[in-house]
Amino acid sequence: MEKYRIGFIGAGNMAFALIKALQKAKLAKSIIASDVNQERLDFVKEKANITVTKNNLDVVEKSDILFLAVKPQVIDSVLDEIKNEVKTHLIISIAAGITLKKLELKLKNKKIVRVMPNTPCLVGEMAAGFSVGKHVTGNDLKIVEELLNTAGKAFYLKESMMDAVTGLSGSGPAFVARLIEAFAKAGEAQGLNEDIATELAIHTFMGTAKLLHESGMTPEELVNLVSSPNGTTVAGREVLEKSDYKEIIKKTIARATERSKELGK
Repeated sequence: MEKYRIGFIGAGNMAFALIKALQKAKLAKSIIASDVNQERLDFVKEKANITVTKNNLDVVEKSDILFLAVKPQVIDSVLDEIKNEVKTHLIISIAAGITLKKLELKLKNKKIVRVMPNTPCLVGEMAAGFSVGKHVTGNDLKIVEELLNTAGKAFYLKESMMDAVTGLSGSGPAFVARLIEAFAKAGEAQGLNEDIATELAIHTFMGTAKLLHESGMTPEELVNLVSSPNGTTVAGREVLEKSDYKEIIKKTIARATERSKELGK
């Protein structure tokens, strides 16, 4: 298994989660991270035992694969700072909404990848989409897939699909959290203790997702499995399936996708 010198410009929560995933998978020969916040650097150094610095150019010098994990509003200044020092690096940007075109405009003729991760990355369950620039080779693509899949699941897509990824899996954890919250409140309304209702709701979502993932069943097959004739599930489905829940979810994802497109402009 090949190992890589990996650098992170930006050491926030998503970067830290990726660092821990890469360490667990033993894919890094070395890891170095920079950040403007000294407290953040101290935290990452203590928890991950990696080299940290406030100097972004140190990160460029000591890495072959470079993650850009900064906020979108500072990406221009970071790119201007590093553009003359980036050589043969494979550059992976997780800066939200920053297009390949914008990155390639600053980092001319460089190998650039754009990733839309999501917050479950923090527990190793990332659902991500990624697109690649015109200078990325087939071997580079394999490396990116290997690196990203350490933190969950990453799908190679055309960049035109990245706004949809943002709407579905990027923003999705917030929407799912609202549904879990609603389930828990509904349990409380039936007399359950708040803590127990919350735990039951969380584990119901977790277990259902895991069952679908590991069994290969479709959602429809699982619905049928749970639905005994004239039973409780069928009675509840009569209420749910007469509502416009599908349309509400569809509109929610569509609006998040639309906003991603707006921000990208």
